[in-house]
Amino acid sequence: MSTLEIVCIIVATAALFGWISSRVFRLPITIGTMMLTVGASLILLDIGRFVPALHTWVVRLTQQIDFESLVLNGMLPLLLFAGAFLLDLDQLAREKLPVGILSIAGTVLSFFAVAVLMKLLSPATWTECLLFGALISPTDPVAVLEMLRRAHISKSIESQLAGESLFNDGIGAVLFLTMIQIAHGHAPTLAHVAWLLLLQAGGAIVLGIAAAWLTSRLMCLVDSYQVDILLTLTLAFGGYLLATLGHLSGPLEAVVAGIALRHFNLLKPAGRIADQRVDQFWTLTDEVQNSLLFVLLGLEVLVVAFNPVTLRAGAAAILSVNAVRLAVVALCVWIVRVCQKNRKTAVLTLTWGGLRGGLSIALALSIPASLGGNWIFGATYLVVVFSILVQGGSLHLVMSRRNRVRNSTHAAA
Repeated sequence: MSTLEIVCIIVATAALFGWISSRVFRLPITIGTMMLTVGASLILLDIGRFVPALHTWVVRLTQQIDFESLVLNGMLPLLLFAGAFLLDLDQLAREKLPVGILSIAGTVLSFFAVAVLMKLLSPATWTECLLFGALISPTDPVAVLEMLRRAHISKSIESQLAGESLFNDGIGAVLFLTMIQIAHGHAPTLAHVAWLLLLQAGGAIVLGIAAAWLTSRLMCLVDSYQVDILLTLTLAFGGYLLATLGHLSGPLEAVVAGIALRHFNLLKPAGRIADQRVDQFWTLTDEVQNSLLFVLLGLEVLVVAFNPVTLRAGAAAILSVNAVRLAVVALCVWIVRVCQKNRKTAVLTLTWGGLRGGLSIALALSIPASLGGNWIFGATYLVVVFSILVQGGSLHLVMSRRNRVRNSTHAAA
């Protein structure tokens, strides 16, 4: 099957299921699209038992999609850059303490706690459990930001969830790479891990700021929104590529570049940059890519080995990830409240809103079978499906109902 045929199938599926979600089920497009894609994929697998040719075609289609490469080296730079570029910087600055504690301390604590629980609840080795803890602990910025756009959460909590999900990828990447090295027989020292963190995170921050500054300067020298958009695309792709080639954190570079470009552009005189046109472009790019990504996530169900081992590991993972998330968020919120009195936080909302997504699946696909890649991928996929469909869908409904009750109470008063 050619690349054009695969792209046509993915885009047509996103369009059809998006239309059904919006027109028939009245669901958020991304939630409905993923739910319908998972359902349709399972139906095709079931029918394929009676029609071998159909089963072969469906499996071949999925195997031809290099999900790991497509997400990490194709869609992720644009999605992360768009999410960071469209953030409310003033609100994010006000929430820097909870964002810092959640994204750094919260990720590290979650990494160890998830590994311990998975070891207690499954027969996997310590190395496998630590690998799983490293890839599943960072919340996924793509899934979180998409959920926040429709959940009607207060601005402070929204900024805490968004900032955490955008910044914890640097920590998660170092933890994951460190565990991969240990699994292959290398035992990095604490100094080596600290150096990795400094090199990957610090270097990515410096690169992102420098590239954003140069891009902003170039945008000011022309009066063309088309050129402005092309320059931002170059920053999103080129900065990520340079970070990857330099063994830096590509995701963190994309986030920093998006935030820094927004900051530098706001310092320029009004009218020097086509801000509205650029914002509209990145908003549309973000929304369209989200729909395509959730179709790809739904199609991945075709390659998951649903056997007793995977199902038990998935159930243990869902329990472990959410229990640890609740405990870690409660601890981080307590620390924040000790440091800053009267700080507005919501433990349950922060817990339930910490979604996992395509980034975790892409990392899971990179783990070889000899290191538990089969059960790790299956468990990761089940956690992501639960996270997006159950957590993401229910949080929208809960917050909408809470807002209606609150508004009616205020009206009565």
